[in-house]
Amino acid sequence: MSRPVKRIVIVGGGAAGWITAGLVAAEHDAASESGVQVTLIESPDVGPIGVGEGTWPTMRGTLARLGIRETDFVRECDASFKQGTRFDRWCAGTPGDVYYHPFTLPNGYMKTNLADSWLATGEDTPFADAVSAQSQLCARGLAPKQAATPEYAAVVNYGYHLDAGKFAILLQKQCTQSLGVRHILDHVTGVNNDEDGNIASLDCKSHGQIEGDLFVDCTGFASLLLGKHYGVPFVSRKHNLFIDTALAVQVPYVDENAPIESQTISTAQKSGWIWDIGLSSRRGVGYVFSSTHSSDADAERELRAYLRQSLGNAAESVSLRKISINPGHRSEFWHKNCVAVGMAAGFLEPLEASALVMVELSARMISEQLPATLDTMPIVAKRFNDTFLYRWDRIIDFLKLHYVLTKRTDTDFWVDNSDERSVPDSLSECLALWRHRAPWHSDFPQVDEVFSSASYQYVLYGMGFRTDAAATTRRRADAAETKRLFAEVATKTGQMIAGLPTNRELINQVKEFGLPKGKVA
Repeated sequence: MSRPVKRIVIVGGGAAGWITAGLVAAEHDAASESGVQVTLIESPDVGPIGVGEGTWPTMRGTLARLGIRETDFVRECDASFKQGTRFDRWCAGTPGDVYYHPFTLPNGYMKTNLADSWLATGEDTPFADAVSAQSQLCARGLAPKQAATPEYAAVVNYGYHLDAGKFAILLQKQCTQSLGVRHILDHVTGVNNDEDGNIASLDCKSHGQIEGDLFVDCTGFASLLLGKHYGVPFVSRKHNLFIDTALAVQVPYVDENAPIESQTISTAQKSGWIWDIGLSSRRGVGYVFSSTHSSDADAERELRAYLRQSLGNAAESVSLRKISINPGHRSEFWHKNCVAVGMAAGFLEPLEASALVMVELSARMISEQLPATLDTMPIVAKRFNDTFLYRWDRIIDFLKLHYVLTKRTDTDFWVDNSDERSVPDSLSECLALWRHRAPWHSDFPQVDEVFSSASYQYVLYGMGFRTDAAATTRRRADAAETKRLFAEVATKTGQMIAGLPTNRELINQVKEFGLPKGKVA
């Protein structure tokens, strides 16, 4: 009989390690004697990178599954509510060049493709405004729910902005105190294989050998197990996505009652873009750029010029942190009895905040498909590898979409990004199809697609992409129904603007009074 998989050893903490530990422990009852044993080994000398402070709405379900109250999360992680992303100067590079990618799906999305009808009406109203109320809520700094809305429930769909360091601490506490995860602070000094080439144990400086049946590599860029021990090749995607450097900084609000933005702000620059994330206590700001197209000094000047808009002369004295990015991923993510999660598996630029959702998706698949025995592990490994190779390709397609649609020609960075040689064939094929029809469900048929056709619609039509449906013979949606759906959006927009608090007001209420207990539907 093949050895059962009962001992899960995770190397590395941060969000990747602790989310994986928590979901596996929750799904397989690690707190009981009959459940799996989950051990997380964390180096005492390695702290979190501290970026990746934006999430998707999926995080609400993850937190609920881990048993973390939303009230505690908001309070302990300086969290705020995120409803999508606002893109500034991406299309034409001018001050009025703004569009939104909200989290809420277009009205009637499951049955009716409103993009077709919007295209036929003359496109007088921005696409996001026409099909959803959320862009207007974001423009006014409004919250996605009311103080009386239960935890994790929503008026409109939302994720979070959070302090990455504080988030890791909250996850650690929940995993160790409530979910039965064993936490070891130690240095891994060696890796030992069995006769079949599987990892049998890890040598630790103070704790000796730690044995396991499945080992999860959450060691970040170092990829100590999958990359260094097993030598699984790294696949560079820099020929698609040029960004390879970040300058990051944390900045205070001018005063404690300053508005908190309801979305991530992404402002295009000469050789990349600046993220601006509003937490309850501070902002996280950074410039990600291509070192091929800009020097560090030029990038720093652009970032400080951006910061001067809110900080004045104080922008000159803030300390910037440089982070190198190698855009790409491993050729496989599960090898033998080792699976990589987070940056150990791969990393791309932080556009659209895909890093944390890939952690969530990886951890969820591991927890849901954890093999019962070692002899069934290759089956799960193949499924995992196939799934995540597909997901990495789709993420790259979607991120590249933002660049290839630009009309900017002011710098080589934007010109080079429009070069068809840098565009994946899969994206080029979709764009050719979308010249004559709007994206729809059948374009992305997989379960748990990273980006739905709705996301593609928001970016395409936010950036002025032209779809001419005259050549198609496809039946149009019922005119009366589409008119009703558009009118419903307009009505709901007015009602929500009148009835929702600001992001700051809701955060203050949560900190003082908490949210009513609830659960994700």
